[in-house]
Amino acid sequence: MPSFDIVSKVDAQTLDNAVNNAKKEILNRYDFNGSKSTIDLDKKTNVITIVTEDDMRLKAIEGSIISRMMKQNLDPKSLDFGDEQAASGNMIRKEISIKEGLDKEAAKKVVAKIKASGLKVQPAIMDDQVRVTAKKIDDLQAVISLCRGEDFGQPLQYINMRN
Repeated sequence: MPSFDIVSKVDAQTLDNAVNNAKKEILNRYDFNGSKSTIDLDKKTNVITIVTEDDMRLKAIEGSIISRMMKQNLDPKSLDFGDEQAASGNMIRKEISIKEGLDKEAAKKVVAKIKASGLKVQPAIMDDQVRVTAKKIDDLQAVISLCRGEDFGQPLQYINMRN
């Protein structure tokens, strides 16, 4: 039976490129001249750490990261902005975590939306993804277009289409 998987993943290399481009942009901006601002990406935990002097620069760095992600075709919905924390001296630290995989709530919303559509498909939650099976590929394509029209709070990708 034909099937496909609905997942939420971020390509690590593309994310690394986007963060590095944001770093270069910040270093070359006039309003960051003499600033001690840093942007670090921890690839193991998928957390971006920003340390800067004030709130205005923090917002500028966040905007730069988001715009660079969009230019690299990454969805900024995958970013989970944490709270600002006071760092040493007069510095501000903010950690931005990257959402990987569908959490239980989003997976339940996806399954409920698919079941409410009335299509003859069987969605099933498998760890951090949703597998959808059907007798016809046309029904699977209808599910993809249905999910693209909805906002589940996370970017979705549709992979492993099998016949």
